[in-house]
Amino acid sequence: MTTATAIPASTATAVSLPRNTNQALGIGQFAVDFMSGKLGKPDQSVLDRTVMFHTDSVLCGLSAIALKTNAPTLLRAEAAEYPKANGVPVFGSTQKVAPEKAIVANSSAVREWDSNGTNFGYNPKLGHTAGEFGHNDFYPVAIAAAQLADGGAGRDGAFALRGMIAIDEIRGRLAEVFSLKSYKIDHVVHGAIASAAVYGAMLGATPEQIESAIGMTVAHYIPWRAIRAGKQLSDSKGASAAISTEVAILAMQRSMRGFLGPRDIFRNPESMFRQFEKTSGDSPFDLVLSHSGSDFAVMGMHFKLGLYEHQSAGALQGLLTLIEKNPGILANPDAIKTIKIVAYEPAFGIIGDPAKRDPKTRQSADHSMVYIVGTLLRKAIEAAKKLGNPTLGKHNDAYWKSLMLSPYDYDPTSIKNPATRAIMAKMEFAHGGSEYDRRYPDGIPTSLVITMNDGTSFDSGLVMYPAGHARNTTANLKDILLHKAKLLGALSMSDFDRVIARFNDLAQLSKADLAKLYDFAIETRDGYE
Repeated sequence: MTTATAIPASTATAVSLPRNTNQALGIGQFAVDFMSGKLGKPDQSVLDRTVMFHTDSVLCGLSAIALKTNAPTLLRAEAAEYPKANGVPVFGSTQKVAPEKAIVANSSAVREWDSNGTNFGYNPKLGHTAGEFGHNDFYPVAIAAAQLADGGAGRDGAFALRGMIAIDEIRGRLAEVFSLKSYKIDHVVHGAIASAAVYGAMLGATPEQIESAIGMTVAHYIPWRAIRAGKQLSDSKGASAAISTEVAILAMQRSMRGFLGPRDIFRNPESMFRQFEKTSGDSPFDLVLSHSGSDFAVMGMHFKLGLYEHQSAGALQGLLTLIEKNPGILANPDAIKTIKIVAYEPAFGIIGDPAKRDPKTRQSADHSMVYIVGTLLRKAIEAAKKLGNPTLGKHNDAYWKSLMLSPYDYDPTSIKNPATRAIMAKMEFAHGGSEYDRRYPDGIPTSLVITMNDGTSFDSGLVMYPAGHARNTTANLKDILLHKAKLLGALSMSDFDRVIARFNDLAQLSKADLAKLYDFAIETRDGYE
């Protein structure tokens, strides 16, 4: 449970919602004031970073559609069965469908690869360090709402971008103060609450209507982490955020039509929040929401530089650093005896689960530490052999780009790759104990040691802030992300550079441009699923 913190009064940069207030109504008021422009002026750095996260998420989604992954394909087909004249399109289409159906399809595609942005719920400045996960899965909500705003006339890209910032702020700050995973509740609840609030605010809902929708979302639609449990994971894992967002939008639509949901849901004695964290009547947490300046939740969120579970980023950085500094490892890979990875909880428990030493599906492989690291090392060995040189670049950025894990590294053939499996058999995964645990979620504390047959050992040392992490200062993030965008874009269409530029220009798009944001063709490919 997050300890009580002295919360300042509302300031020039933030709104405070203390635990003894109606926070659901407060979130509604914040969303309305922020989206109306009555409150808030984010710095350019916040706008720029949000655009980067949005572009990254869209390219993840387009490539998942192009490779015919199951859930996005199914949900796009489902959306087509709900045509609506005053609706919105799905990715790569001009057909207008029911907003909640477009949102569930687009959010599912964005999340399918598990390769878009991540937050760790960590704000030491306020003592809000609950450490809940979350991902940038919810931007389709802001696009749909902007396209529908002003009675269907639509708004521009700047308005959509403001909505994205608001969604990330609400869900990101909730992740800092309440750990859903501690109670086996799926982390997407925070995003669903934010989606309901911001969708309503962008379409003219009152704070009271937003409060009602948040109440419905929390009272009716709480997903358990059963979604993510089991030896081999299912479509539900990747589509969890999308499905919870769909019902949040439905709740908001019903509220705007007059349906009255539970009020004051964070203090409701029978709600999920107070059932798990007992209080004498207050909410279990205080909440602070930024509206101006640079201290927004999105600034502490992290990029994935390829396809991998975010808990493995420290190990990937450790491996890349080792082979860059010790190219002899790649020159003589048969001499590798053991590879030992030491990490923190929850990484040890989630992606170090012994059941995931033998993944058989993509959803399990991308949550298997030994598979992820084994695949990267196998690719490095193959690249060195092909080049005839174990040195793969002049800077660590070049290693990230040349070895970037792509969707094809998780296809059925790759999952069975005997070379990868041989490397996996040499790997050990250990829990680092309190010395590692106390450093998370500030960083991703991980170390990796490769021991050769002759007894020589190569130690990465403790990795805290791998490339892509919000506190990493060494990697050229924009350059690596551009490589990732092009890698995924090339899987989706021939003119991917034009589409990437369109999304990077989001803040400058007119309302006419925003209405046609998804007007491009996605080129599907056979042979993946």
